[in-house]
Amino acid sequence: MIGKEEQAEVLLEAMPYITKYQGKILVIKYGGNAMIDDTLKQLVMRDLALLRFVGIRVVLVHGGGPEINQTLARMGIPSRFVNGLRYTDEETAEVVRMVLAGKVNKELVHRLNALGARSVGICGIDGELLWCEKESEDLGFVGKITRVDTGVVLDLLEKGYLPVVSSVGFDNTGNIYNVNADTAASAIAGALQAESLILMTDIRGLLRDRNDPDSLIRKVFVSDIPALIKEGVIQGGMIPKVHCCHEAIRRGVGRVFITDGRVKHSLILELLSDEGMGTMFVKGD
Repeated sequence: MIGKEEQAEVLLEAMPYITKYQGKILVIKYGGNAMIDDTLKQLVMRDLALLRFVGIRVVLVHGGGPEINQTLARMGIPSRFVNGLRYTDEETAEVVRMVLAGKVNKELVHRLNALGARSVGICGIDGELLWCEKESEDLGFVGKITRVDTGVVLDLLEKGYLPVVSSVGFDNTGNIYNVNADTAASAIAGALQAESLILMTDIRGLLRDRNDPDSLIRKVFVSDIPALIKEGVIQGGMIPKVHCCHEAIRRGVGRVFITDGRVKHSLILELLSDEGMGTMFVKGD
């Protein structure tokens, strides 16, 4: 338990960051272990509520892969993967919509509302938010975002609500698409011209040596990304995540963070402290 003087110092350290973000839009992608562990989930919701209470216009974008896996298994629907990515047929796409836009989304909204952060749950179909086409015929109804209409999100923000968005998209022929939550958050943040985007993940950030957690790279200019890929610093599943960071910056987002959602209060530590938590991506000088 820290003393009163230390508590005051923490608040004073946070003050310039609160001032910087007040009235600005912050998009947060939520998933991974922070979404599975119930204690962590509640802490994340408290952090989001705090950010909202200090005047930051928060938009939460979420996935829910583990919940989808469990539901498919209970329904006896087999999972098929192509190069590590889930093949999504029409039946699976319906399950994705049911789980993400229903169960997962409404649980998060309920938790936020219980904390006093007035929230409204929507998915990419609502207000024609996420227009999609097939990413690849090999993957079925996995969506590639072609257009983002932020009207419904801006309306909710204007009325003081915290929008909670599940990563489901659609096209004008009635098809439903499973959309990667990182991709959805990046596209939405870019369309909103958000001040920052935070991708909550299961690693500390971008590591110079993936076997050394102390080799964290705290700041990356997007112009350095090709070299880091060539050197093997960015590899495997981190490549598409970093691509989302790059895309968000290219579309006008001020800063993008990859931070470890397994750490208690990682959002607050990332945004409202001098040290930060993970890796920050910026356009450059």
